[in-house]
Amino acid sequence: MKRTIVPILALLLALPLAGCGASQPLSNVSLSQALLEPHGDTSRVGISYRIGAPAKVWIYLQDEKGGRYVLRDGEARTPSSEPYTLSFDGAVPTGDPVLVRRVLPSGAYQVIVRAQTADGREQQASAGTLRIQGADTPPPLIEDLAVYPEVISPNADGIDDVAEITYRLPVTATVDITLTAPDGTTVYPFVTNDKEEPILQKHVWNGKTTDGVLLPDGAYSYTITARDAYGNVVQRRGTITISGSGQPEATITYSYMAPQSLMLGEVLTVTLRVKNTGDVPIRTYGPPSGFEYSTKDVFSSVAGGQYDAKSGGFWRVGVDWDANSGGGPKRYPFRWAISPRPPEQWKVPGVEDELRPGEEATIIGRIRVEQQETKMGFYVGLIQDGVGFFQDKTGRTIVKVGF
Repeated sequence: MKRTIVPILALLLALPLAGCGASQPLSNVSLSQALLEPHGDTSRVGISYRIGAPAKVWIYLQDEKGGRYVLRDGEARTPSSEPYTLSFDGAVPTGDPVLVRRVLPSGAYQVIVRAQTADGREQQASAGTLRIQGADTPPPLIEDLAVYPEVISPNADGIDDVAEITYRLPVTATVDITLTAPDGTTVYPFVTNDKEEPILQKHVWNGKTTDGVLLPDGAYSYTITARDAYGNVVQRRGTITISGSGQPEATITYSYMAPQSLMLGEVLTVTLRVKNTGDVPIRTYGPPSGFEYSTKDVFSSVAGGQYDAKSGGFWRVGVDWDANSGGGPKRYPFRWAISPRPPEQWKVPGVEDELRPGEEATIIGRIRVEQQETKMGFYVGLIQDGVGFFQDKTGRTIVKVGF
């Protein structure tokens, strides 16, 4: 019996010692290679280590003068039979809000890994010496950054609808631009992984998401991130404010034409009511209510051409007829401003006005019929210059013309 018991006791005493050896916090620390020449994602060094007990891990590089560059700062790791590997491209975080990551200068660096368990056990090991070579390059600074205007009102009125973001890069870089909502949590990508050359760059933001959804009013923070091929990362930040955003919308609520039988040279009177059914004012201009056209006229040629189509999203109401062969820009040759006020009371007297949300205007249009057709099919529509025709071919009315 004694001969049997002694080997068993020896085995039991040896078990705790074996367990202690297996649970050491840190082991198998190594580098995948000893030389790093940073030039993008294809040039990386793997820093591998194995964790045998729950621990926090620090990884840093130390240069020849004792300067430290931290890659991992007390990050929790659980035991694993597979080694952990940190892929290192030669760039380290800087703590600078502009130069966020910087490639380390050429030289020799000791790579140190340290692990500490919750009960205070600590181990530290060197993965070896890493030599960085050919990394002395200027970072991709974002120079001459300007945003204009800093407050936009994306409501399709042609005034401060978009913001232009301009800057210059000294080197080729990959650029991302994101916008963060006023709540600080929602992030909208604007430019993603765009390779840009060292020239003046310009991006235009219209106050919408990439899906075309108009964002609500508020101060949006933008972040421009530029990465060069070596791993340097530069960021610039600022704010663009949206104020007065909204979708313009108008509706013809009534139309009537009379007389519906007339002689050549007589006047057709068109009565229209238009309501702003959107949530922002719409800009308008043109001949005021009561202006008389001839069927030989076009809006762009009357009054010395002052009513020709303008850029900027202006709205007008118009009349056309079926046999009009003008087409294209000559569609709806008879156009009037949409305003309930006389021209002297317009926002810019005699030049332009606005139809406010919920406001309705009655427009009287007159057309002297000089077209030698016995039967003319007239209709009305809304026009937004440079955008399109809305409620196109509405309220068609057949007018008989006698000679």
